[in-house]
Amino acid sequence: MSARLALAFMWTLLVLVAGCGTPERCGPSEATVLRAIDGDTIELQDGTRVRYLMIDTPEITGGKNECYGEEARTANAALVEGKRIRLAYDVECTDNYDRLLAYVSISGTEINLRMVERGYACVLYIPPNGEDRVREFEAVELQARSYEIGMWGACEEVACD
Repeated sequence: MSARLALAFMWTLLVLVAGCGTPERCGPSEATVLRAIDGDTIELQDGTRVRYLMIDTPEITGGKNECYGEEARTANAALVEGKRIRLAYDVECTDNYDRLLAYVSISGTEINLRMVERGYACVLYIPPNGEDRVREFEAVELQARSYEIGMWGACEEVACD
């Protein structure tokens, strides 16, 4: 193998390896939010839908109107609508509805965890995503439950419980 061919091969290999594991393997690393669909799903300006990893909020779509669902959507909208967000992905990139699965943050504040902390969401762990963070999320949910924050104090029955 000539030195030039070996160098070209090494360069190609380096580019391929460097591309693995980058945030863009699933989707954009940054985007602007068009709207909050509900408490755990958003639509980006390009029409892409993103489902928050590790959380579930009461439903308000598909004819459902579960306790604290509208409050969760309103809180999500206040946090992200019209704002530039950062997206971080885990093992699986999309769900069965072709939505991106991501942790969403703004200025270092992770929205997924914030929704649990404020009692708008409960933990939804679907392996393999979140394996390294499930205990963190569960601890935050336990605190919200204990202090009856958000839906934990407002609803007789919590839909995601």
